[in-house]
Amino acid sequence: MDTLQHNALAALLTFVYVFSVPPLMDYLVTSRGLPRDISRKITHICAGSVIVFLPLFIDGDWTQYLNIAVFAVWALLLVQKGLFAADDDQAVKTMTRTGDRKELLRGTLYFVVVAMICGTLYYKQFEGVLAMAILGWGDGLAPIVGTRLGKIKYEVLSPKTVEGSLAFFAGAAGAGLFFVQLIVPEAFDAGRIILIALIATVVEGVSPREVDNIAIPVTVIAAASFL
Repeated sequence: MDTLQHNALAALLTFVYVFSVPPLMDYLVTSRGLPRDISRKITHICAGSVIVFLPLFIDGDWTQYLNIAVFAVWALLLVQKGLFAADDDQAVKTMTRTGDRKELLRGTLYFVVVAMICGTLYYKQFEGVLAMAILGWGDGLAPIVGTRLGKIKYEVLSPKTVEGSLAFFAGAAGAGLFFVQLIVPEAFDAGRIILIALIATVVEGVSPREVDNIAIPVTVIAAASFL
């Protein structure tokens, strides 16, 4: 099997993985009563975890960038769905807070664009891997914990809870340690990863809604470049 075939197969696995999530979440929302906000964040975490497939890609050939093919397809789908999807569309039901399709053109689309940047400009680099890990898991867990267990509230540019922020830090640090060790073990530095996770936690705490999908990875990449 040559490099093209190998990387194409790895990319195919990312498609199978990513496109299995919306129907599963749709089933859980429709038939099992899973709250829409939880399905949205589970989808968010699953999307951030696509980087688990990066070790399968062979480096040094243009086909390494097939790792972002699934996100490129989703970018087109999100634009189409954000403009024209029906209210019962799987993506609308599982990836939005309120059921408004236009939400797909904001935070969700920002996430996909960030994933494409991390998979190209920062392909298998510490900055890109850590940004996706923290964005996926930290920002995925924070609202789930915050909205259900949060008691201590605070607000800078949007309402948050201390419990949600602690969940963000735990998810960001844990995912960062795991994915960096898996994908770029030569760059593994637990103290550095935890410090960047802490910085990202502060930024998430003061970020307005929708903007955090941009603010968090920018912060992580900037911090990783200077620390």
